[in-house]
Amino acid sequence: MKVVLTKPLLEFGMNLLDENKVDYTIAPQNLSKAELTDFIKDFDGIINVGHDLDFDADFFQKCPNIKMISLFSVGFDQVNVEDAKKYKVLISNTPEVLSKATSDVAFLLMLAASRKAFSQYDRIKNNEWSHLIPDRDFGVELYGKTLGIFGLGRIGYEMAKKCKAAFDMKIIYHNRNPKPEFTDELEAKLVSFDDLLNQSDVISIHASLNDSTRGLFNQTVLEKMKSDAILVNTARGPIINQEDLYQVLKENKIFSAGLDVTDPEPMEASDKLLTLPNICILPHIGSATFETRNKMAELCAKNMIAFVNDQSILTPIY
Repeated sequence: MKVVLTKPLLEFGMNLLDENKVDYTIAPQNLSKAELTDFIKDFDGIINVGHDLDFDADFFQKCPNIKMISLFSVGFDQVNVEDAKKYKVLISNTPEVLSKATSDVAFLLMLAASRKAFSQYDRIKNNEWSHLIPDRDFGVELYGKTLGIFGLGRIGYEMAKKCKAAFDMKIIYHNRNPKPEFTDELEAKLVSFDDLLNQSDVISIHASLNDSTRGLFNQTVLEKMKSDAILVNTARGPIINQEDLYQVLKENKIFSAGLDVTDPEPMEASDKLLTLPNICILPHIGSATFETRNKMAELCAKNMIAFVNDQSILTPIY
């Protein structure tokens, strides 16, 4: 079995591959999508780090030897699952190990957005700090407010736990199905999507990106939120229509937003969202801690090792 890595894993994951005598090659960096696809067509398995490739029927036709893809991520929106099934390609991801770290960033962004912290920092850098803080720079408090979770999985659950413990926030959520395994402890209530928009003081997005969520948070949806509400997204950038978010924030139709994901990524330094005082943006650092990335590398490597040894993979997506 020959395995290709689109980028190297952290040292811990690479050591696991070496210890288990996996025959692997690291792809040359800075290849175009077409060049990378051509390079890996003769391999049996892929450890995929990043979002340079789309795994769909076109890819599987060009790379007929590929029978296993181990994703270095919990999200798998770059995979057409039905195509993977059709071509009998196994897909694994890295769930659970990044839930706490990503929810930390959601919590950080909520706090930063509630006090317009990034633009306040800019005031200092721009020598605009005066003893009198104008009311346009005031923040909002979170104590006893309502947190709305859009997509209550493990990351959303960790975010809700933090908010309930720190600010005694009331928890509501919108899912296709109830999640009693998470909600009993949180005293959380399942609500309709419109009720989530109308009732939440903070909406934190934790849903996967798919046809039903892509561009869902457009101007019509955003304008249903409270005028003093905060929007947080640590899931996937395309869930929000960024042009519409810009307009809503510029017109102060919601209070602020905090994003760890954007569309596109990387975001251009000239993006007009960055000119607004009521937004806080981070460069997709949700899982970026030494502890979490090592756990992800370990699970990613172990899934590929299991495949190479003709064993059941640990975390298949289907």
